[in-house]
Amino acid sequence: MTKQITLLSILLSALMLPIMVQAAIYKTVDAEGHVTYSNVKIKGAKKLELEPADTNFGNDSHEGKRASQTRTATPEGFPKVDSGTQNQRDSKRKEILQGELDAEKKALEDAKKAYAEGESNPEVFKTPVVTGPNGKKSGGNTLRNVPKFDEKMKALQDDVDAHQRNIDLLEKEINTAN
Repeated sequence: MTKQITLLSILLSALMLPIMVQAAIYKTVDAEGHVTYSNVKIKGAKKLELEPADTNFGNDSHEGKRASQTRTATPEGFPKVDSGTQNQRDSKRKEILQGELDAEKKALEDAKKAYAEGESNPEVFKTPVVTGPNGKKSGGNTLRNVPKFDEKMKALQDDVDAHQRNIDLLEKEINTAN
């Protein structure tokens, strides 16, 4: 009997979950013009009617079909940009992207130089010179600090990789803008 009651309560909980998850969003604007959004109704607040969020993130196979169904025509009074103005904007955008690309190429060169310098300068430390009880000196050896060197080289390589990725993305963006 208790198994049946437990099963029935789990079933009812599962059926009630979608109803409990729905939440209302309210918007209020105070006398100073500050906008406040809340899930709690405040005096003078207006309930917002929102469509559910699209959680497909482009993975839906019916994306094109659904997109054409949900698109609305551009309003008649909507401002339009003439082709000359759009060309100026596109040219300015390409100019900005090209400037960023040139800066990234310079930064990549600097990062590669820093990597080469880091590679040629291994991390070393000297052991202290210690005089033993018999008066004999020991130590004073130069040893490599391999973990510190590896850590330094990884950071330098990450810097080189980041600049290379930025260059690749900027070049891709410039090519799609053409």
